[in-house]
Amino acid sequence: MIDLEQRAAGVLLHVTSLPGPHGIGDFGPDAYRFVDWLQSAGQRIWQWLPTNPIGPGNSPYQSVSAFAGSPLMVALEPLIGAGWLPAPTLPDGGFAPHQVDFGKVIGWRQAQLRAAHAGFIAKGTKTEHAAFAQWCEAQADWLDDYTLFMALETAHDGQPWWQWPAPLCARDKAALDTARKQHAAEIGFWAFVQWCFDTQSHALKTYANARGIAIMGDLPIFIAHHSADCWSRPDLYLLDAAHQPTSVAGCPPDAMAPTGQRWGNPLYRWDRMAKEDFAWWTARLRRALDQADVFRIDHFRGFAGYYEIPATCPTAEEGEWRPGPGKALFDAIERVLGPLPIVAEDLGLITPDVVELRDGCGFPGMKILQFGFGTDATDDFLPHNWGRPFVAYTGTHDNHTVRGWWQSAPARERAYAGSYLPASDGDVHWAMIRACCNSVANLAVCQLQDVLGLGVEHRMNTPGTVGDHNWTWRFTWDMVDGEATRVLALITAASGRTQFELARLP
Repeated sequence: MIDLEQRAAGVLLHVTSLPGPHGIGDFGPDAYRFVDWLQSAGQRIWQWLPTNPIGPGNSPYQSVSAFAGSPLMVALEPLIGAGWLPAPTLPDGGFAPHQVDFGKVIGWRQAQLRAAHAGFIAKGTKTEHAAFAQWCEAQADWLDDYTLFMALETAHDGQPWWQWPAPLCARDKAALDTARKQHAAEIGFWAFVQWCFDTQSHALKTYANARGIAIMGDLPIFIAHHSADCWSRPDLYLLDAAHQPTSVAGCPPDAMAPTGQRWGNPLYRWDRMAKEDFAWWTARLRRALDQADVFRIDHFRGFAGYYEIPATCPTAEEGEWRPGPGKALFDAIERVLGPLPIVAEDLGLITPDVVELRDGCGFPGMKILQFGFGTDATDDFLPHNWGRPFVAYTGTHDNHTVRGWWQSAPARERAYAGSYLPASDGDVHWAMIRACCNSVANLAVCQLQDVLGLGVEHRMNTPGTVGDHNWTWRFTWDMVDGEATRVLALITAASGRTQFELARLP
Protein backbone atom coordinates (compact mmCIF):
# COMPACT_ATOMS: atom_id res chain seq x y z
CA MET A 1 0.00 0.00 0.00
CA ILE A 2 2.86 2.40 0.77
CA ASP A 3 6.27 2.29 -0.84
CA LEU A 4 8.83 3.31 1.78
CA GLU A 5 11.19 4.40 -0.99
CA GLN A 6 8.81 6.96 -2.52
CA ARG A 7 8.08 10.47 -1.26
CA ALA A 8 4.98 10.77 0.87
CA ALA A 9 3.69 12.69 3.86
CA GLY A 10 1.44 11.83 6.77
CA VAL A 11 0.03 12.82 10.11
CA LEU A 12 0.57 11.20 13.50
CA LEU A 13 -2.65 10.98 15.51
CA HIS A 14 -3.56 8.21 17.89
CA VAL A 15 -7.01 6.71 17.46
CA THR A 16 -7.92 7.66 21.02
CA SER A 17 -7.33 11.35 20.20
CA LEU A 18 -10.18 11.45 17.70
CA PRO A 19 -13.40 13.31 18.52
CA GLY A 20 -16.55 11.39 19.37
CA PRO A 21 -19.41 11.33 21.88
CA HIS A 22 -18.30 8.38 23.99
CA GLY A 23 -15.36 9.72 25.95
CA ILE A 24 -12.43 8.56 23.82
CA GLY A 25 -11.55 8.32 20.13
CA ASP A 26 -12.46 5.04 18.44
CA PHE A 27 -13.13 3.41 15.06
CA GLY A 28 -16.44 5.24 14.70
CA PRO A 29 -17.63 7.93 12.26
CA ASP A 30 -14.98 10.46 13.25
CA ALA A 31 -12.21 8.06 12.19
CA TYR A 32 -13.68 7.96 8.68
CA ARG A 33 -14.03 11.73 8.68
CA PHE A 34 -10.36 12.01 9.62
CA VAL A 35 -9.41 9.81 6.66
CA ASP A 36 -11.35 12.17 4.42
CA TRP A 37 -9.53 15.12 5.97
CA LEU A 38 -6.15 13.47 5.38
CA GLN A 39 -7.06 12.96 1.74
CA SER A 40 -8.16 16.59 1.39
CA ALA A 41 -4.81 17.72 2.85
CA GLY A 42 -2.78 15.60 0.43
CA GLN A 43 -1.60 13.14 3.06
CA ARG A 44 -0.88 9.48 2.33
CA ILE A 45 -0.10 8.11 5.80
CA TRP A 46 -2.07 8.00 9.03
CA GLN A 47 0.30 6.97 11.81
CA TRP A 48 -1.18 5.42 14.96
CA LEU A 49 0.34 4.65 18.32
CA PRO A 50 0.03 1.06 19.63
CA THR A 51 -3.54 -0.20 19.48
CA ASN A 52 -3.04 -2.82 22.21
CA PRO A 53 -5.09 -2.66 25.43
CA ILE A 54 -3.71 -0.01 27.78
CA GLY A 55 -1.82 -0.88 30.94
CA PRO A 56 -0.47 1.02 33.97
CA GLY A 57 -0.47 4.77 33.43
CA ASN A 58 -2.99 4.27 30.59
CA SER A 59 -0.04 3.46 28.31
CA PRO A 60 -0.36 1.04 25.38
CA TYR A 61 3.34 0.21 25.85
CA GLN A 62 2.52 -1.84 29.00
CA SER A 63 -0.28 -3.96 27.61
CA VAL A 64 -1.84 -7.23 28.78
CA SER A 65 -1.37 -8.54 25.24
CA ALA A 66 0.97 -7.96 22.32
CA PHE A 67 -1.69 -9.39 19.99
CA ALA A 68 -5.03 -8.04 21.23
CA GLY A 69 -6.67 -4.74 20.33
CA SER A 70 -7.86 -2.13 22.80
CA PRO A 71 -11.52 -2.52 23.84
CA LEU A 72 -11.62 1.27 24.20
CA MET A 73 -11.23 1.66 20.43
CA VAL A 74 -14.31 -0.43 19.61
CA ALA A 75 -16.90 2.03 18.33
CA LEU A 76 -20.41 1.73 19.68
CA GLU A 77 -22.22 3.02 16.58
CA PRO A 78 -21.77 -0.23 14.58
CA LEU A 79 -23.01 -2.25 17.55
CA ILE A 80 -26.08 -0.03 17.77
CA GLY A 81 -26.58 -0.31 14.03
CA ALA A 82 -26.42 -4.11 14.22
CA GLY A 83 -29.24 -4.12 16.78
CA TRP A 84 -27.07 -5.57 19.56
CA LEU A 85 -26.88 -2.42 21.69
CA PRO A 86 -29.51 0.23 22.44
CA ALA A 87 -28.43 3.84 22.13
CA PRO A 88 -26.45 4.36 25.34
CA THR A 89 -27.15 6.94 28.01
CA LEU A 90 -24.07 8.99 28.81
CA PRO A 91 -22.97 9.25 32.45
CA ASP A 92 -23.89 12.33 34.45
CA GLY A 93 -22.18 15.34 32.96
CA GLY A 94 -21.20 13.46 29.83
CA PHE A 95 -17.56 13.33 28.74
CA ALA A 96 -15.01 16.11 28.32
CA PRO A 97 -14.38 16.72 24.60
CA HIS A 98 -10.66 17.56 24.82
CA GLN A 99 -9.36 15.05 27.36
CA VAL A 100 -9.90 11.37 28.08
CA ASP A 101 -11.01 10.69 31.64
CA PHE A 102 -9.91 7.05 31.75
CA GLY A 103 -11.39 6.51 35.20
CA LYS A 104 -14.80 7.52 33.87
CA VAL A 105 -14.51 6.05 30.39
CA ILE A 106 -13.23 2.52 31.03
CA GLY A 107 -16.05 1.23 33.22
CA TRP A 108 -18.78 2.92 31.20
CA ARG A 109 -17.54 1.62 27.86
CA GLN A 110 -16.99 -1.89 29.18
CA ALA A 111 -20.61 -1.91 30.38
CA GLN A 112 -21.71 -0.98 26.86
CA LEU A 113 -19.59 -3.76 25.36
CA ARG A 114 -21.05 -6.29 27.77
CA ALA A 115 -24.55 -5.16 26.84
CA ALA A 116 -23.64 -5.47 23.16
CA HIS A 117 -22.31 -8.99 23.72
CA ALA A 118 -25.56 -9.98 25.38
CA GLY A 119 -27.44 -8.44 22.47
CA PHE A 120 -25.27 -10.32 19.98
CA ILE A 121 -25.98 -13.64 21.72
CA ALA A 122 -29.71 -12.96 21.78
CA LYS A 123 -30.22 -11.19 18.46
CA GLY A 124 -27.27 -12.01 16.23
CA THR A 125 -28.12 -13.73 12.97
CA LYS A 126 -26.83 -17.15 11.99
CA THR A 127 -24.53 -15.48 9.50
CA GLU A 128 -23.11 -13.18 12.18
CA HIS A 129 -22.59 -16.03 14.63
CA ALA A 130 -20.91 -18.09 11.92
CA ALA A 131 -18.60 -15.20 11.05
CA PHE A 132 -17.67 -14.84 14.71
CA ALA A 133 -16.95 -18.55 15.09
CA GLN A 134 -14.86 -18.59 11.92
CA TRP A 135 -12.84 -15.61 13.12
CA CYS A 136 -12.24 -17.22 16.53
CA GLU A 137 -10.93 -20.35 14.86
CA ALA A 138 -8.60 -18.34 12.60
CA GLN A 139 -7.17 -16.37 15.56
CA ALA A 140 -6.99 -19.25 18.04
CA ASP A 141 -3.20 -19.28 18.27
CA TRP A 142 -3.23 -16.08 20.35
CA LEU A 143 -6.92 -15.59 21.14
CA ASP A 144 -7.39 -18.70 23.28
CA ASP A 145 -4.68 -17.73 25.75
CA TYR A 146 -5.66 -14.06 25.77
CA THR A 147 -9.35 -14.61 26.45
CA LEU A 148 -8.65 -17.15 29.19
CA PHE A 149 -6.11 -14.77 30.72
CA MET A 150 -8.67 -11.95 30.77
CA ALA A 151 -11.35 -14.22 32.23
CA LEU A 152 -9.00 -15.34 34.99
CA GLU A 153 -7.88 -11.78 35.67
CA THR A 154 -11.54 -10.82 36.08
CA ALA A 155 -12.21 -13.80 38.34
CA HIS A 156 -9.22 -12.87 40.53
CA ASP A 157 -10.13 -9.17 40.82
CA GLY A 158 -7.26 -7.97 38.68
CA GLN A 159 -4.51 -9.77 40.57
CA PRO A 160 -1.36 -10.41 38.52
CA TRP A 161 -1.06 -13.91 37.13
CA TRP A 162 1.80 -14.96 39.40
CA GLN A 163 -0.56 -14.51 42.38
CA TRP A 164 -3.23 -16.83 40.98
CA PRO A 165 -3.61 -20.33 42.45
CA ALA A 166 -0.52 -22.42 41.65
CA PRO A 167 -2.19 -24.73 39.09
CA LEU A 168 -3.40 -21.73 37.07
CA CYS A 169 -0.16 -19.82 37.48
CA ALA A 170 1.81 -22.85 36.29
CA ARG A 171 -0.74 -23.58 33.51
CA ASP A 172 -1.59 -27.08 34.68
CA LYS A 173 -3.58 -28.59 31.81
CA ALA A 174 -6.38 -29.98 33.97
CA ALA A 175 -6.74 -26.64 35.76
CA LEU A 176 -6.88 -24.75 32.46
CA ASP A 177 -9.47 -27.14 31.03
CA THR A 178 -11.62 -26.65 34.10
CA ALA A 179 -11.20 -22.89 33.94
CA ARG A 180 -12.24 -22.77 30.28
CA LYS A 181 -15.51 -24.51 31.17
CA GLN A 182 -16.08 -22.49 34.33
CA HIS A 183 -15.46 -19.14 32.65
CA ALA A 184 -16.86 -19.90 29.20
CA ALA A 185 -19.23 -16.92 29.23
CA GLU A 186 -16.49 -14.48 30.20
CA ILE A 187 -14.15 -15.97 27.61
CA GLY A 188 -16.87 -15.47 25.01
CA PHE A 189 -17.21 -11.82 25.97
CA TRP A 190 -13.51 -11.06 25.51
CA ALA A 191 -13.47 -12.93 22.20
CA PHE A 192 -16.48 -10.91 21.04
CA VAL A 193 -14.72 -7.64 21.87
CA GLN A 194 -11.67 -8.67 19.88
CA TRP A 195 -13.83 -9.70 16.93
CA CYS A 196 -15.47 -6.28 17.00
CA PHE A 197 -12.04 -4.62 17.17
CA ASP A 198 -10.75 -6.58 14.19
CA THR A 199 -13.89 -6.10 12.14
CA GLN A 200 -13.93 -2.36 12.72
CA SER A 201 -10.19 -1.76 12.30
CA HIS A 202 -10.15 -3.72 9.04
CA ALA A 203 -13.14 -1.78 7.74
CA LEU A 204 -11.42 1.51 8.54
CA LYS A 205 -8.16 0.37 6.95
CA THR A 206 -10.02 -0.71 3.81
CA TYR A 207 -11.72 2.70 3.65
CA ALA A 208 -8.40 4.50 4.10
CA ASN A 209 -6.56 2.37 1.53
CA ALA A 210 -9.29 2.98 -1.04
CA ARG A 211 -8.59 6.71 -0.65
CA GLY A 212 -4.84 6.38 -0.98
CA ILE A 213 -4.14 6.51 2.75
CA ALA A 214 -1.85 3.90 4.34
CA ILE A 215 -2.07 2.99 8.02
CA MET A 216 1.22 3.03 9.95
CA GLY A 217 1.05 1.02 13.16
CA ASP A 218 3.37 0.96 16.15
CA LEU A 219 4.94 -2.14 17.68
CA PRO A 220 6.44 -1.92 21.19
CA ILE A 221 9.60 -4.01 21.46
CA PHE A 222 8.87 -5.38 24.95
CA ILE A 223 5.83 -6.96 26.59
CA ALA A 224 4.44 -6.41 30.07
CA HIS A 225 5.13 -8.83 32.93
CA HIS A 226 1.40 -9.06 33.68
CA SER A 227 0.35 -10.15 30.21
CA ALA A 228 -1.11 -13.12 28.42
CA ASP A 229 2.16 -13.33 26.49
CA CYS A 230 4.33 -13.79 29.59
CA TRP A 231 1.83 -16.08 31.33
CA SER A 232 1.39 -18.36 28.31
CA ARG A 233 5.13 -18.71 27.56
CA PRO A 234 7.12 -17.83 30.72
CA ASP A 235 10.01 -19.91 29.40
CA LEU A 236 10.70 -17.23 26.80
CA TYR A 237 11.53 -14.58 29.42
CA LEU A 238 14.16 -14.07 32.11
CA LEU A 239 12.06 -15.14 35.10
CA ASP A 240 12.96 -16.96 38.31
CA ALA A 241 11.16 -19.94 39.86
CA ALA A 242 8.56 -17.59 41.37
CA HIS A 243 7.86 -16.13 37.89
CA GLN A 244 9.52 -12.82 38.81
CA PRO A 245 11.94 -11.07 36.42
CA THR A 246 15.59 -11.53 37.29
CA SER A 247 16.41 -8.48 35.19
CA VAL A 248 14.33 -5.84 33.42
CA ALA A 249 14.45 -3.50 30.45
CA GLY A 250 15.40 0.16 30.40
CA CYS A 251 18.08 2.54 29.22
CA PRO A 252 21.18 3.90 30.93
CA PRO A 253 21.68 7.27 32.62
CA ASP A 254 22.20 10.31 30.41
CA ALA A 255 21.90 14.06 30.63
CA MET A 256 18.11 13.91 30.42
CA ALA A 257 17.73 11.12 33.01
CA PRO A 258 20.63 11.06 35.52
CA THR A 259 19.54 7.70 36.97
CA GLY A 260 18.46 6.24 33.64
CA GLN A 261 15.04 4.85 32.76
CA ARG A 262 13.87 1.64 34.41
CA TRP A 263 10.93 0.45 32.31
CA GLY A 264 10.49 -2.80 34.23
CA ASN A 265 9.53 -5.05 31.31
CA PRO A 266 10.81 -8.63 31.48
CA LEU A 267 13.58 -9.41 29.01
CA TYR A 268 13.45 -12.05 26.29
CA ARG A 269 15.35 -15.30 26.36
CA TRP A 270 16.66 -14.72 22.86
CA ASP A 271 18.52 -18.03 22.91
CA ARG A 272 15.29 -19.97 23.38
CA MET A 273 13.43 -17.88 20.80
CA ALA A 274 16.21 -18.58 18.30
CA LYS A 275 15.82 -22.35 18.83
CA GLU A 276 12.19 -21.95 17.71
CA ASP A 277 13.29 -19.89 14.68
CA PHE A 278 11.71 -16.85 16.34
CA ALA A 279 8.21 -18.25 15.81
CA TRP A 280 6.69 -15.96 18.45
CA TRP A 281 8.00 -12.87 16.69
CA THR A 282 6.85 -14.12 13.32
CA ALA A 283 3.34 -14.57 14.72
CA ARG A 284 3.45 -11.12 16.27
CA LEU A 285 4.52 -9.39 13.07
CA ARG A 286 1.95 -11.35 11.06
CA ARG A 287 -0.69 -9.96 13.41
CA ALA A 288 0.73 -6.43 13.02
CA LEU A 289 0.51 -6.70 9.24
CA ASP A 290 -3.13 -7.72 9.53
CA GLN A 291 -3.86 -4.31 11.02
CA ALA A 292 -1.48 -1.90 9.28
CA ASP A 293 0.28 -1.37 5.96
CA VAL A 294 3.57 -0.43 7.62
CA PHE A 295 4.60 -0.21 11.24
CA ARG A 296 7.20 1.43 13.41
CA ILE A 297 9.14 -0.81 15.79
CA ASP A 298 9.79 1.01 19.03
CA HIS A 299 13.32 0.96 20.55
CA PHE A 300 14.83 -0.74 17.52
CA ARG A 301 18.30 -0.51 19.00
CA GLY A 302 17.27 -3.26 21.46
CA PHE A 303 17.54 -5.81 18.64
CA ALA A 304 21.23 -4.98 18.23
CA GLY A 305 21.96 -4.60 21.91
CA TYR A 306 19.69 -4.12 24.91
CA TYR A 307 20.25 -2.69 28.38
CA GLU A 308 19.76 -5.25 31.14
CA ILE A 309 19.02 -3.92 34.64
CA PRO A 310 19.08 -6.21 37.70
CA ALA A 311 15.52 -6.50 39.00
CA THR A 312 16.77 -5.62 42.48
CA CYS A 313 18.02 -2.22 41.32
CA PRO A 314 15.37 0.54 41.79
CA THR A 315 16.99 2.70 39.09
CA ALA A 316 18.80 1.99 35.81
CA GLU A 317 22.23 2.87 37.15
CA GLU A 318 23.53 -0.69 37.50
CA GLY A 319 22.63 -2.09 34.08
CA GLU A 320 24.81 -3.68 31.41
CA TRP A 321 24.55 -3.90 27.64
CA ARG A 322 23.79 -7.34 26.20
CA PRO A 323 23.79 -8.46 22.54
CA GLY A 324 20.38 -8.71 20.89
CA PRO A 325 19.30 -11.24 18.25
CA GLY A 326 20.48 -9.07 15.36
CA LYS A 327 19.64 -9.71 11.75
CA ALA A 328 18.93 -13.42 12.38
CA LEU A 329 15.57 -12.40 13.87
CA PHE A 330 14.41 -10.45 10.82
CA ASP A 331 15.80 -13.01 8.40
CA ALA A 332 13.71 -15.69 10.12
CA ILE A 333 10.58 -13.56 9.95
CA GLU A 334 11.12 -12.63 6.30
CA ARG A 335 11.49 -16.28 5.36
CA VAL A 336 7.86 -16.70 6.41
CA LEU A 337 6.26 -13.31 5.78
CA GLY A 338 8.37 -11.85 2.98
CA PRO A 339 9.80 -8.30 2.92
CA LEU A 340 8.86 -6.35 6.04
CA PRO A 341 7.48 -2.79 5.79
CA ILE A 342 9.17 -1.60 8.98
CA VAL A 343 10.28 1.82 10.19
CA ALA A 344 13.05 1.51 12.78
CA GLU A 345 12.77 3.82 15.79
CA ASP A 346 16.53 4.32 15.99
CA LEU A 347 16.65 7.08 18.59
CA GLY A 348 18.66 7.27 21.79
CA LEU A 349 22.18 5.87 22.14
CA ILE A 350 22.85 4.67 18.60
CA THR A 351 26.06 2.70 18.11
CA PRO A 352 27.54 1.35 14.85
CA ASP A 353 25.94 -2.07 15.37
CA VAL A 354 22.47 -0.47 15.40
CA VAL A 355 23.15 1.37 12.14
CA GLU A 356 24.54 -1.82 10.60
CA LEU A 357 21.42 -3.77 11.62
CA ARG A 358 19.03 -1.09 10.38
CA ASP A 359 20.76 -0.69 7.04
CA GLY A 360 21.37 -4.43 6.66
CA CYS A 361 17.65 -5.05 7.01
CA GLY A 362 16.83 -2.16 4.65
CA PHE A 363 14.62 -0.39 7.21
CA PRO A 364 14.30 3.41 7.17
CA GLY A 365 15.23 5.15 10.42
CA MET A 366 13.79 8.26 12.07
CA LYS A 367 14.90 11.89 12.23
CA ILE A 368 13.35 14.29 14.77
CA LEU A 369 13.79 17.91 13.72
CA GLN A 370 13.32 19.21 17.27
CA PHE A 371 16.57 17.43 18.21
CA GLY A 372 18.64 19.28 15.60
CA PHE A 373 19.40 22.63 17.20
CA GLY A 374 21.44 21.73 20.27
CA THR A 375 24.88 21.72 18.64
CA ASP A 376 25.87 23.07 15.23
CA ALA A 377 25.52 22.43 11.49
CA THR A 378 27.01 18.94 11.81
CA ASP A 379 24.07 17.70 13.90
CA ASP A 380 22.59 14.49 12.47
CA PHE A 381 19.06 15.74 13.11
CA LEU A 382 19.33 18.75 10.79
CA PRO A 383 17.70 18.20 7.38
CA HIS A 384 20.82 18.95 5.30
CA ASN A 385 22.46 15.90 6.93
CA TRP A 386 19.59 13.47 6.27
CA GLY A 387 19.50 10.77 3.63
CA ARG A 388 16.55 9.38 1.72
CA PRO A 389 15.86 6.19 3.73
CA PHE A 390 14.43 8.04 6.72
CA VAL A 391 11.12 9.22 8.12
CA ALA A 392 11.36 12.89 9.06
CA TYR A 393 9.31 14.05 12.04
CA THR A 394 8.71 17.48 13.49
CA GLY A 395 8.34 15.56 16.75
CA THR A 396 6.65 12.42 18.04
CA HIS A 397 4.13 11.67 20.78
CA ASP A 398 7.03 11.60 23.28
CA ASN A 399 8.13 15.14 22.40
CA HIS A 400 6.73 18.57 22.95
CA THR A 401 4.51 19.97 20.26
CA VAL A 402 6.56 22.27 18.02
CA ARG A 403 5.09 25.37 19.67
CA GLY A 404 5.70 23.83 23.08
CA TRP A 405 9.31 23.07 22.13
CA TRP A 406 9.86 26.61 20.87
CA GLN A 407 8.46 28.15 24.04
CA SER A 408 10.54 25.95 26.37
CA ALA A 409 13.80 25.59 24.38
CA PRO A 410 16.99 27.27 25.59
CA ALA A 411 17.47 30.69 24.04
CA ARG A 412 20.43 29.54 21.93
CA GLU A 413 18.49 26.62 20.41
CA ARG A 414 15.53 28.87 19.69
CA ALA A 415 17.79 31.43 18.03
CA TYR A 416 19.50 28.76 15.94
CA ALA A 417 16.15 27.29 14.87
CA GLY A 418 14.84 30.75 14.07
CA SER A 419 17.79 31.37 11.79
CA TYR A 420 17.97 27.92 10.21
CA LEU A 421 14.30 27.40 9.36
CA PRO A 422 13.71 30.51 9.37
CA ALA A 423 10.90 30.93 11.88
CA SER A 424 9.40 32.96 14.68
CA ASP A 425 6.87 32.24 17.40
CA GLY A 426 3.89 32.66 15.08
CA ASP A 427 4.96 30.30 12.31
CA VAL A 428 7.54 27.88 13.75
CA HIS A 429 5.15 24.93 13.38
CA TRP A 430 4.74 25.56 9.66
CA ALA A 431 8.48 26.17 9.27
CA MET A 432 9.28 22.77 10.82
CA ILE A 433 6.64 20.99 8.76
CA ARG A 434 7.98 22.66 5.62
CA ALA A 435 11.58 21.72 6.49
CA CYS A 436 10.63 18.07 6.96
CA CYS A 437 8.60 17.96 3.76
CA ASN A 438 11.27 19.74 1.70
CA SER A 439 14.01 17.40 2.93
CA VAL A 440 15.23 14.41 0.92
CA ALA A 441 13.76 11.98 3.48
CA ASN A 442 11.33 9.68 1.71
CA LEU A 443 8.60 10.08 4.34
CA ALA A 444 7.64 13.15 6.36
CA VAL A 445 5.25 12.93 9.30
CA CYS A 446 3.97 15.57 11.70
CA GLN A 447 1.67 15.44 14.67
CA LEU A 448 -1.80 16.87 14.18
CA GLN A 449 -1.01 19.19 17.10
CA ASP A 450 1.72 20.75 14.95
CA VAL A 451 -0.57 21.22 11.97
CA LEU A 452 -2.89 23.09 14.32
CA GLY A 453 -0.07 25.09 15.92
CA LEU A 454 -0.92 23.95 19.44
CA GLY A 455 1.16 24.58 22.57
CA VAL A 456 2.70 22.43 25.27
CA GLU A 457 -0.62 21.76 27.01
CA HIS A 458 -1.57 19.59 24.02
CA ARG A 459 1.37 17.21 24.39
CA MET A 460 0.45 13.52 24.18
CA ASN A 461 3.02 11.93 26.49
CA THR A 462 5.97 12.83 28.70
CA PRO A 463 8.23 9.77 29.07
CA GLY A 464 9.20 8.77 32.59
CA THR A 465 6.16 10.42 34.14
CA VAL A 466 2.71 9.25 35.17
CA GLY A 467 -0.46 11.22 35.59
CA ASP A 468 -3.55 12.52 33.87
CA HIS A 469 -1.50 14.60 31.44
CA ASN A 470 -0.35 11.50 29.51
CA TRP A 471 -2.31 9.75 26.73
CA THR A 472 -5.41 11.89 27.29
CA TRP A 473 -5.29 14.51 24.52
CA ARG A 474 -8.16 14.81 22.05
CA PHE A 475 -9.09 17.33 19.40
CA THR A 476 -12.47 18.56 18.20
CA TRP A 477 -13.37 19.42 14.66
CA ASP A 478 -13.79 23.12 15.37
CA MET A 479 -10.01 23.20 15.93
CA VAL A 480 -9.35 22.14 12.32
CA ASP A 481 -9.94 25.17 10.13
CA GLY A 482 -9.78 25.32 6.37
CA GLU A 483 -6.62 27.43 6.37
CA ALA A 484 -4.59 24.77 8.22
CA THR A 485 -5.82 22.15 5.76
CA ARG A 486 -4.97 24.37 2.78
CA VAL A 487 -1.46 25.19 3.99
CA LEU A 488 -0.64 21.56 4.80
CA ALA A 489 -1.85 20.50 1.34
CA LEU A 490 0.19 23.27 -0.29
CA ILE A 491 3.40 22.34 1.55
CA THR A 492 2.88 18.67 0.76
CA ALA A 493 2.27 19.30 -2.93
CA ALA A 494 5.14 21.77 -3.30
CA SER A 495 7.57 19.21 -1.86
CA GLY A 496 6.45 16.48 -4.26
CA ARG A 497 4.78 14.29 -1.63
CA THR A 498 1.31 14.12 -3.10
CA GLN A 499 -0.34 13.51 -6.43
CA PHE A 500 -2.11 16.84 -6.20
CA GLU A 501 -1.09 19.43 -8.77
CA LEU A 502 -0.14 22.82 -7.41
CA ALA A 503 -2.50 24.44 -9.90
CA ARG A 504 -5.45 22.70 -8.22
CA LEU A 505 -4.71 24.27 -4.86
CA PRO A 506 -6.48 27.51 -4.00
